[in-house]
Amino acid sequence: MLKIIIQNLFQKEIFSPLEECKVIDLIHENRIDWMHACGKKGRCTTCKIIVLEGIENLSAPTEREEFFKENGRLTEYERLSCQAKLTKGKIIIRVAEENKFPHMTYSE
Repeated sequence: MLKIIIQNLFQKEIFSPLEECKVIDLIHENRIDWMHACGKKGRCTTCKIIVLEGIENLSAPTEREEFFKENGRLTEYERLSCQAKLTKGKIIIRVAEENKFPHMTYSE
């Protein structure tokens, strides 16, 4: 079973019986509003996640993610939720400060 914990959304836990799924799809399927300005196409960084634990449980970075890393728009522990697939186990993530919605309440 796949599991996502969103630390700064009050430790929100998301579970999925799927074997593999894009992180943003799991988040949206659980009715959590998550920014994605380019429509989940990997053209921006508004859907990025900060991975605190479990980065090894994600698919390898895509070409788009490598592009943003090379240009200093993603760090080693940041991934695009529209590109990264959770392939096993769990991840603990945070919403980046610059990608928080004003209509949502965040913890920490």
